[in-house]
Amino acid sequence: MKLKSFATCIALTLASFTVAFAQTYPSKTIRLVSPYPPGGGTDATARIIAKALGDQMGQQVVVDSRGGASGRIGTEIAANSPPDGYTLVLGNVAPLAILPGAGIKLTYDPINSFNPVSLLAKSDYVLTVHPSLPVRSVKDLLELAKLKPDQMTYASSGNLGGPHLAGELINLMAKVKILHIPYKGNGPAAVALLTGESTMMFGSGPSVVPHINAGKMRALATTGLKRSLMNLPTMSELLPGYEVTQWYGILVPAGVPKEIIDRLNKEIVQAIADPTIAGYLVKLGTAPVSTSPAEFAAFIKSEGDKWGKVIKAAGIKAN
Repeated sequence: MKLKSFATCIALTLASFTVAFAQTYPSKTIRLVSPYPPGGGTDATARIIAKALGDQMGQQVVVDSRGGASGRIGTEIAANSPPDGYTLVLGNVAPLAILPGAGIKLTYDPINSFNPVSLLAKSDYVLTVHPSLPVRSVKDLLELAKLKPDQMTYASSGNLGGPHLAGELINLMAKVKILHIPYKGNGPAAVALLTGESTMMFGSGPSVVPHINAGKMRALATTGLKRSLMNLPTMSELLPGYEVTQWYGILVPAGVPKEIIDRLNKEIVQAIADPTIAGYLVKLGTAPVSTSPAEFAAFIKSEGDKWGKVIKAAGIKAN
């Protein structure tokens, strides 16, 4: 009985400490790890949400850029940080949903190493072709691809990125064979398309829209489930179920108290609902979105399952 009473006392003490800690949180600077180099969409999104959270919570949120290895390095750093709520990470599709299914040895688990807090934004890719290609729609493109197996190519921002898998998903769903040519970023991939070195590409809005407007690229479709950019058709209108999106969300290391996760979620939901903050994200070519922690966790799992199957079916190897 004495041992039982002692255990109960310890449990109540720990519970009281957790509640008190959550009530005073945050009491110091918060670090937001951005697992990509400065200057890109991930970095810009991190800085927007860091400023918003800092203003709302009364404590500075500092962006810590830790780029490299398709987001793996920064994600590993965050996973191994103390679970005290003072380290956050801006997660996205590559380190959390693509790399785990590619046979790459990781020191973190996308499901068990983190507590998801909320999604922040999603963005579609744009399927574009060189103007000389005699196609005006996705249907035309796929018909041509069937007539010319292994002759058409698509440029991407790199191996195992979203644009790479966007092309592999077309190959699988439409039963065609369009060859992948990886480049070191969206910029070089766009140059390859502009010069005719490649037939097509899946690009982010900022990397292709100026060229589309100048008539140097022809846009055929976007990769989300709903029409967005320029009211272009979606890939899913011809290939039901097709969806490829870049997404960003906030996570914390596993073990952070629920009260802190709930507080962070509340703050993120408030920030995303702010027209000014949402406007900044829209200017980046993304659609602002917020979720509950459970919804974000389910989303990450579904993305991991989806891309794991695509990687396996397409026989993609990490390099």
